[in-house]
This record gives sequence, structure tokens and C-alpha cells, in this order.
Amino acid sequence: MPIAFLRKIAVFLFFVFLSLVALCVGLGLVFYSSIEEGLPSIESLKHYRPPVVTTMYGADGSIIAEFYHQRRYIVPFREIPRHVKQAFLAAEDARFYEHPGIDIWGIIRAAIVNIRAGTIVQGGSTITQQVVKALLLSPERTLRRKLREALLAYKIDQTLSKDEIFNIYLNHVYFGAGAYGVEAAARVYFGKHVQDLTVAETAMLAGLPKAPSRFNPYKNPKAARARQLYVIRRMEEEHFITPEEAAQARKAPLITRNRMTDSLPHLNHFVEYLRQKLIDQFGEKTFYEDGLQIYTTLDPRAQALAQDALIKGLKAYDKRHGFRGPKRILTKDEIQRWKANASTKHTGPTKIGKTTEALVISQDDRTRTFQLLIGKSVAWLQKDGWKWTGYSYRSLKRILPPGAIVDVVPKRKVNNEWIVNLDQTPEVEGAVLCVNPHTGEVLCMVGGKDFSKSQFNRVTQPKRQPGSAFKPIIYSVAIEQGFTEASILVDSPVIRPDPSLQGPWKPANYDGKFMGPVTLRKALALSRNVVAIKLLDTVGIEPVISYARKMGIMSHLTPTLSLALGASGVSLWELAHAYTTFANSGSTPVFRCITRILDRDGKTIMQTMPESRPVLSPETAYIITDMLKAVIREGTGRYARRLKRPAAGKTGTTNDFRDAWFMGYTPDLFVGIWVGYDNYGKSLGKNETGGRVACPIWTDFMIRWCKGKPIKDFPTPSGIVFVRVNLGNNEGIKFLPFKIGYVPKILSDVNKVAPHREQESDESSIYKSELF
Repeated sequence: MPIAFLRKIAVFLFFVFLSLVALCVGLGLVFYSSIEEGLPSIESLKHYRPPVVTTMYGADGSIIAEFYHQRRYIVPFREIPRHVKQAFLAAEDARFYEHPGIDIWGIIRAAIVNIRAGTIVQGGSTITQQVVKALLLSPERTLRRKLREALLAYKIDQTLSKDEIFNIYLNHVYFGAGAYGVEAAARVYFGKHVQDLTVAETAMLAGLPKAPSRFNPYKNPKAARARQLYVIRRMEEEHFITPEEAAQARKAPLITRNRMTDSLPHLNHFVEYLRQKLIDQFGEKTFYEDGLQIYTTLDPRAQALAQDALIKGLKAYDKRHGFRGPKRILTKDEIQRWKANASTKHTGPTKIGKTTEALVISQDDRTRTFQLLIGKSVAWLQKDGWKWTGYSYRSLKRILPPGAIVDVVPKRKVNNEWIVNLDQTPEVEGAVLCVNPHTGEVLCMVGGKDFSKSQFNRVTQPKRQPGSAFKPIIYSVAIEQGFTEASILVDSPVIRPDPSLQGPWKPANYDGKFMGPVTLRKALALSRNVVAIKLLDTVGIEPVISYARKMGIMSHLTPTLSLALGASGVSLWELAHAYTTFANSGSTPVFRCITRILDRDGKTIMQTMPESRPVLSPETAYIITDMLKAVIREGTGRYARRLKRPAAGKTGTTNDFRDAWFMGYTPDLFVGIWVGYDNYGKSLGKNETGGRVACPIWTDFMIRWCKGKPIKDFPTPSGIVFVRVNLGNNEGIKFLPFKIGYVPKILSDVNKVAPHREQESDESSIYKSELF
């Protein structure tokens, strides 16, 4: 074959080869461009700011609530213990600090291990690839997505340091049970911080990211244990721990936190109130994802005491009205199923004094005792535990046959059997608001007896008639206009035409009687309705409404004389502003539930300071306080004398006993109580007044709250003098406070009314009740 021909063939083949190479390079570039096209930017990883938990703190610094879309707490890389980092390297990517983001040898090794094991034991994805998968790409499983993942991993490895990538991984990866990041996982599974984890605990957590559901220790404890042992072995193989440490970790008991418990208190109306307000202010995304640190005024002890006092008071009221019967009565088949499921559905009483559900299984006529089951524990309901029902044993026996489900409260345990009291959940509702009158700080807010069953906030939402609890506002206007405690009005019938009624309006007192001439002091103490109506008529309806507005009552107030009887609905929140005005020397405080808010970087983005607006003179406020002290000493609030320290307050009861109020305060604390049914048409029952229903709740709370605190009296303003006055009419001689310049010159002057001094009504000066 001629050399020239061979040369031509060689040249031809060379050009074919070059063409093929060029084609392959071109196709490769096209393929690379298609893979790289639309790749997400890795700039977000340079400024890693994932969704984190927003935390709410009480006044004592304790955590009272957390809010999140993803439960994550960012921990700086330097604060994560070495053995924690090593556990994740052993489990996921031992060559992380050696490869460029993708590990070819790791993929080959994982394939060999998986073939030998006959199942997927190791994965080929590096930690960097898992970061890409979690933050930058969709979870679809295609070759193209896998190649894009590898390309991004390589780019990230060239852009960020290894520690930065590892830190993102540890703080971002999902561990199951709602936990994102290693700190959240430590809290959720072990109830501790990542810095406190043992090697055994860390090994279990390090095994979770591969398959959080499959290796969840709550759902699959055997699989979780096997995965933990695998991680411990890998840590030993990589020489992260010694054989002795590995053996110790294998033997260490693994005590996971009970997932049915929570280290945080249950949510309450205070927390929910703030949640709604802050979402309105910052938006839902910022509130749930930006890691706000919200410092509140809530005193957890006050909240707990108020909740307990309310439940105790509502139960006392409820028991006065008898036993409503069992919650339900089971059939024989249902009884057997109940007993069979007792170990799983009924855990028994967790502690003495806690209401729990029980099944009646028999009755003992000789001892008049009912035998019950609480879960699988035997309990006995003796006579002293059911006598409050008002039923005889024979009657109650018919009401509580075997199969009846009832609520009981364990009292004590004898020979491993419970002695219980019969209980029932009150249908009536109530609310408690506790405020520092000088700073406006809301110490507690209980908007109902059980937040888990009703999030309706009865402190802020419903408008209920305050009844006589509105009267002090009228009296304060009278004192401002020149009346004194010793001023006299006649408690006698009032008849006014009223087109809305079938006949004239004839308001009456609670007892249906009239006392004749009576001092304002006694009229308020005894809550005389007719005197309040005449006083309102004298001082003027418009001035009273104007002052009420300045004190923070924004609800519509009907401009009629029925205003004196508290006929216009207001919220407990609003009425509390008026009473804190009296307690705060005449200045209405701005109520606040938050002291400050920090962003995730610790920068203050909101801060509040005590604010108040002068409405009444300090002298008027002091005189009203003195009159309200008489309500407790000798009037409708006498139950509160049990507090045995200076206090002022006022009862309130509405028509047909639909609402019961007690608004009271000491020099440093205001507490308001409301009790009633959510169904406004339902009455509390005859004689269930504010003094009988609400006042005991107030007193119970205050006795426990004030225990150990120094006894203080209300400070006297400089413009007040005390005068010894013989009030007569069974009131006797009293030392009463008067404003300087308004002291009666002679005894007969006590009966004279001072000149009318109505203040101007300026709508721009009306107090605006801020919510937080």
C-alpha cells in the first residue's frame, strides 16, 4: 500500500478523531450548560438566616411560650461540643474535611457496604450535598437533579469554609418530631441543651437525619437503638472515641423525654392576646420565623394563682347549685371496652388535687360508698366526698349506677387505693385581670376557666353590663365637682317617664327598700341604686361619659340615667382602667403587656415605658379610694376583710344576676374579677351577687399573693385633711378625708353641696386605651 495513501488515511482518521473530540466537548458543554442553567445562587448560604423560634419571656425571665413554623435554635459552631460534631461526621461524612464537596470514594464505599448488608446502611451524599438538598434544590429524585446537586456542592465547597458548611448543616437538618437543628433535637428528645449531650445521646441524634421517621425513638425504639449502635461503631472506627468510651456509650441508659410532656407552660389568654397583637404589628412571617425575643410583664406566679383562684371560686359557685349528674353512662359492652383500654386511655391521677375521670363499678349500701376505677386503680367515693351534692345516698345511687363516668379529685391514697371527692366541671365562666396601677404592667390575664377548651378572652372581648361597679366613676365626677363623702342625698323612690317601657321607669334598690337621707359614703358602700341615679342626674350625664372616656372606657355608653346602674356594656379591660385611675392618684395608666422586643441579633426593635394621663385630682382619687375602702369594711364587699390589710373595692351585680363583678385594689396592685355565663340570657341564680360570687375569688387570690409582703396603706395627698364628723344615721363618728377648701365649717355644713365646677369636655383629651 503506497505510503501516500496511508498518510491520507491517517490524516482522515486524525480529523475524524478531532471532530469526535470537538463534538464530545461541544455536547459536554451543552450538557453542562443545561445542568448549570437556572442553578440557584449560593449567596443565601453566605448570609445563612433560617427560620428560628420566637420566644416569649415572663417578667421573671422564664420562657412562657415559643412560636415557630420550624422549631430551630441557632447555636454558634464554636459552642457545639466536639463529640457532637464527630458523631455526625461518623454517621454521615467521615471524609468531609478532605473531599471537595463530592466524595467519589465515599460513594463507592457506601455501595460496597450496602451490597454486603443487603440493605441501604450508608448513603453516598456528603454533608455539603445534604445542605444543597435541604436549602437549594427540590427533593425530586432524577439524574439531572443529582448532577445539579453535585455541581452546587462543589461550588459551595469552593466558596464557604468547611466549618461554615458544617455549621449550616447542624443548625438546619431535620430530626423529626418537629425539631430542626441539633439544639432543637436535644431539647425535644432529651430536654437538654446540645452542650449537655452525652456520647450515647449524640449517637442517637446523629442517626436521625438519614430517616427521621424510621429512626424516631418514640415510634420505632428498636430501629433507633440499632441506628445508635451503628453510629457508635462508626465513631470508634474513625477513632473519634476510644473502645472504652464506645463500650460505655453502648451500655449507657438512653432516657428520652416523655413526648406527652412539655417543658413550657400551657398557653393561656395572656400569651394568645399578645400573639394576635404582634402578628397584626409585625406580620405572621416575621413573628413565626425571625426569632423575636419578647419580654413581657406577665408574672407566672400571679397567672397560676389567678387561674387557681378562679377555678376554686367557680367550683364553689357551681356546687351551690347542685350536682348535674354523670358525664355519661356506659353500657355493659362499653364498660368492658373501657376496662380493657384503661391502661392506655386512663393513666390515673398524676397528683392529689387534680381532677381526673373515673368509672363507677359498684355501690356499698352499708357504708354508703361508691367503688370506682381510675385507669386500673381502685378508688372509693365516701359520703364526705359526695354530700355536697345535696342528694341522699338512695337518690345518688340511682344517679350514679355502675357504668357512670364522673369526675373526681383524689384526696389521699390508702393501701394503694384512692380516696376521692366527687367533682364536676363548672359551666359558668369567669375572668381575672391583674395590673400594677402605677406602671400599667399587666401581671396576669385569665380570660376563662380553661384556655384549652375556649380561647375566647373574657377580659378583652365581651362587653358585659358592669352593674354597680360603674358607680365609682359617677362618684368621682361628683367629688371633682365639690361633693364630699359626707354630702347627703335622699334615698327615696324615683319615677321617670320612659317611652321604651309599658309605664314609667321606677328604679329600685337591691333590697327593695329606701333609707331616706344618706351620705354618699354610705350610699356607695351599700351600693344604693337610687342615690347613684340622683347623683348622676345632679352632676350630669355628659360629664360622667366624658370622664369615663378619659379613664379608658371606649365602649358606647347610653346617655340616660340607667348609666348609673351600669346598664351599658363594657369589657373588664376597660373598667380596669377606671379603677387603676383611682389607685394611681387620679392618673390613668396605659396598660402594657410588653417591656421590650429584640430581634434575632439582639437589637431592640420595640420598648415601652410607664405612661399615664392625669384625669382626676390626686385628692379626688384618694377620697374615692377611702369610700371604696368603706365598701370592704362595712359594705357589699365585706368578704374581702379577710385580706386583713388596706384595700379598696366595689361589687357589681346586673339585672337577673347575669353578671357578678368585683373590682379591687391595694396600694400596689389592682385585680378585677368577672363571673357569668357566656350565654348572656342565663342567670347566675338568685342572690348570686358580686359580693358572693366574685369577691371571694378576689380575696382568695389577694391573700396568697400578698402573703409575706409588707402591709401598706394608701398615701395621703398634700391637699387632703381629715375631719372628725358625726354622720349620724347609724354611721357614727368618722374621720373623713376632705379636700382643703371643702371642709364644712360647722356640722350642718356637711349637708351642703359645694358649687358646681364642671370641667370642659375636650374630645382631643379623651384617654386612648392602648392594648400593649
